[in-house]
Amino acid sequence: MAVSLTSPVRHFDSLEQEAFLNLWRTYDRLRMLEDQLFNQHDLTPQQYNALRLLRGARPERMSTLGLASRLVTRAPDITRLLDKLEHRRLITRLRLEDNRRVVLVGITEAGLELLAQLDGAVRECHQRQLGHLKRSELQHLIELLKRARTPHEDPENPWI
Repeated sequence: MAVSLTSPVRHFDSLEQEAFLNLWRTYDRLRMLEDQLFNQHDLTPQQYNALRLLRGARPERMSTLGLASRLVTRAPDITRLLDKLEHRRLITRLRLEDNRRVVLVGITEAGLELLAQLDGAVRECHQRQLGHLKRSELQHLIELLKRARTPHEDPENPWI
């Protein structure tokens, strides 16, 4: 028996599974727009997020672990992410003399310039991603996402 492509059969094991798969599909669709933007600048979304956080911390530097904990997505290899940004001279790293295990990360002028170039394009990307929703719908979506995420977050995480 042939399956019709015009009326997809949707079977989910649970309402939670349906919600999760819809969230995952939505993430994939929205991420495509973001990837197109950052690929033009040889950046990943995680690298952009790291630069944005470092800009926000200026003139202070952030520890590597502190930076990793504030990223939107986990970065299991934060060292490699920072290596690539340092190679492009977008960040600098400073190892403390009294504790060589602590590395402080700061954004460079080149990193600030790149972010300044991206600021408008990122706002436009977010508008393309979610601008079709009403303000009240966006606020409700934000609240629902926070509620879904909270039991799985470290209570010390600034995202809570």
